[in-house]
Amino acid sequence: MLKKILVLDDNMDILEIVHEVLTYERFEVKSTSTSVNIVALAESYLPDLIILDYKLLDANGGDICRMFKSHKVLHRIPVIIFSAYSTNVDFYSFGCDAVIAKPFDIDDLIGTVNKCLELAA
Repeated sequence: MLKKILVLDDNMDILEIVHEVLTYERFEVKSTSTSVNIVALAESYLPDLIILDYKLLDANGGDICRMFKSHKVLHRIPVIIFSAYSTNVDFYSFGCDAVIAKPFDIDDLIGTVNKCLELAA
């Protein structure tokens, strides 16, 4: 069975690239560009991993990460935060399992995803 990944990013170009790369790497990927109902989406999809952009138009990825990490069902799912603001914020204070700086290297993305999934297994 394919590992499932939920990706939230409001930049459609990044969302499309990440979706295509992860699908090519044999993951089942659900992508969304809005944080509206993101917890309900995660509850119904039950991903093995979540990737969040930090700075969204309609929310803060750090706050969303905290919601996932305090959720009774979703708290064990690894969360990776994407950000172009990697030097200004302590992302691990939100409870994330990894951080990927934008712009990102495709190999770094795949390696970080695989590492988080291995640690969660």
